[in-house]
Amino acid sequence: MAESLLAILLVTSSAKGPNVVYRWPPSVENTRPRLSRPRPPVDGLELDNPWRASHCSDSLNDLAETHMEGFVDDIDDYAWRRPTESRDGSMSFSRSAIPASGRDSPCNEERREIDPIANEYQSLFDYTAQFLAGMLCPQGHLCHQKFELVIDNLVFAGHPVCAEPDGMWRFKPEKYKPGSRGRGSRHRESNLADKDSSEVSLGGDTHTTATSKSSWLHMFHLVLVFDLPDPSSSASGNVARYFDTIYEQIAFTVTAVLFQEQVLSNFVELECDAIGSLETEYMIKGEPFSDFASQAQRVSSIATAMKYLYDAIKSSSMAHITLNDLPLELQLPPYLDHLLHSEEESELEFVGRLENQTDSQLWGRELSFGWRLPALVPWKSLLLLDADQDLDPYANLRGSHVHAEERSLAEGLIKFLETASVTLSLADMASLLDWDLHSQVYPTVRWLVHHRRAKIVDTVHNGLKTIFSIAPKLDKPLTTLTAEFKRDFPQSSISPLPTLMATISDSNSKQADNHFFATVVQSKDLISLYHEVVLWMLKRDLLITLHLHVRVVTTTELKVHVRQTHERKLERRVSYHLHGRRRSSRKGDHGVGDAHEHPRVNTPWLSLSPKAAKRYPRRSIDSGQSKPNDVSGSILLEDAEDVFDEISEEDSGEENVGWGSSEDTLEPSMISDPGTASPLERKWLAAMSEGKDEYIARRFALINQYFDGKRTDDEILYRAEISRKQLREVLHHYEEYVSSVFYQLHHTDAPV
Repeated sequence: MAESLLAILLVTSSAKGPNVVYRWPPSVENTRPRLSRPRPPVDGLELDNPWRASHCSDSLNDLAETHMEGFVDDIDDYAWRRPTESRDGSMSFSRSAIPASGRDSPCNEERREIDPIANEYQSLFDYTAQFLAGMLCPQGHLCHQKFELVIDNLVFAGHPVCAEPDGMWRFKPEKYKPGSRGRGSRHRESNLADKDSSEVSLGGDTHTTATSKSSWLHMFHLVLVFDLPDPSSSASGNVARYFDTIYEQIAFTVTAVLFQEQVLSNFVELECDAIGSLETEYMIKGEPFSDFASQAQRVSSIATAMKYLYDAIKSSSMAHITLNDLPLELQLPPYLDHLLHSEEESELEFVGRLENQTDSQLWGRELSFGWRLPALVPWKSLLLLDADQDLDPYANLRGSHVHAEERSLAEGLIKFLETASVTLSLADMASLLDWDLHSQVYPTVRWLVHHRRAKIVDTVHNGLKTIFSIAPKLDKPLTTLTAEFKRDFPQSSISPLPTLMATISDSNSKQADNHFFATVVQSKDLISLYHEVVLWMLKRDLLITLHLHVRVVTTTELKVHVRQTHERKLERRVSYHLHGRRRSSRKGDHGVGDAHEHPRVNTPWLSLSPKAAKRYPRRSIDSGQSKPNDVSGSILLEDAEDVFDEISEEDSGEENVGWGSSEDTLEPSMISDPGTASPLERKWLAAMSEGKDEYIARRFALINQYFDGKRTDDEILYRAEISRKQLREVLHHYEEYVSSVFYQLHHTDAPV
């Protein structure tokens, strides 16, 4: 998590000048200098075409090898490596060897060598602390807005705030004004524009009358320092989005609280006084800076909060901090660092979006980016995670500090937590609690997931008749997980974790009795115990639920049957029209004898389409199959041609079905989306129900729209409002026309 974070600084400004009041960690690793542009390719020279045309390939290769021998050695030290990778000490550089503005003078370097203790207090990233503080304290008109400064390979991000010109600290509502246009400005402006205006002003209108007089503090700035990623380490735009997310979630939020407490009680100035006095004391004694940094956490809640915040960000966990007795929970999206991993660009689809726009809107803006969350849908379930004993939600909700008007809301939340179970879907919970799914259940779920108190999982069968698979990756080593599993489940009736995982994995190859109860539990007496086992494994992401996905298959026999039915229908209609014409001809034209006196004309066109049949009699006459003097036969053929014209006009719907098109083949095929089936596919679907019981056929017609290979069995049951038994009954009666398979459908997967 935030692998590029180097340090957190608290910088202040007063009449005496700028100052770095506190920083964490005490010892900060300096960044290695590198090129500001992507590293050139090392597999050959980038030469222009005229040079290539004037030299042969052999000499080009020789020149490239000679040139690259020295080139690789020169540029290898500039290669960007992630901070998590081990660094070779022999390849480190001294920042003092590189001239730059603001660097320490030779006399200062000499003094530092003589007084290393003073060097610890006054040096930071090979800058003097005072010089660095001066750069991080902007002028007043640049305060109360986002701050970002890039120096060499360092990025400083924060939100500086300052007092009014009269020295008073007060809330000053400001409307957001878009900044200057530039690279990434449009994206950043759209992000900030989504924030509430009261947030941007760090207080809004609620405390416009609250003020505090500061004796010396003019400005303070909580700064997060990062190692600037190499331009070639990630896709274009990802680095800017990476820093924007950290600013919004951490820097802005903490600064807003500090600013509020400074306005209300002069909190920040008092904390800085305590830290400054302690620093002076430790410097006089000659104590190491690390001792001062540790002791400062005992006298300042800001120093403690900075340490907890840094450790939580680096460990990808929740930061539980307290500022002036005000508790805060802060975090970054768990998968934010994937923006900086160029080799994982194929996996970035889940970082910024969900399955569709609706899913993203249901989770909200904060949870729709970098969280890898499944869709928030009614057929999913909620798994409550193990809560910290010091942060027991039940104790907080039942505490005396809860106001009377909020007690009913707290009681409802307690009831929600007591009702939540992986065997109940969110829709079931809404029904049991008599809550509205979208306005009550979903907001509660979002809050629990955002604070890492719960996670969305697939619903587990109450009798554990759910098919599981083992996750492809484990967050911890198997030996560690095995030891924890044995500690939590010492019962002899439960197999060791490796054996259990092997059994679950082997069950996926079975065609029947492959669910968890049949392969692992095998006894109703052990269901309750193995419920705890399943919960333990789900909390550690060891299990993946496999779902039933259904596709509709049209067989050759079905297609032949539908085509023959159509041809027989067409033949009957043609015969009916011809019979009617012959009777009309006998009554209206006495010059022609009875039609039964003439031999019947051969009509092989009855099995053809109307257009093909219309051409057939013409070819027969032209080829001499009919005698020229066979007047009555010619009349019949002319009548047949007129009949086909009438049928085509009367049955234009049949003509639009697609007979004779590329879709009308006798090869087996799948109906990709029965819900939007073509006319010919609808005829195939209708033919599948011939001979079936009426209620079965009606149910199949209702639910086949979900047999597209994308919908899970849980979704089908919810949307069609049927039971699992009814779904199995339909699949049994239509087994020759459906293809069902169990698998886990990810956001980027295509249906089978």
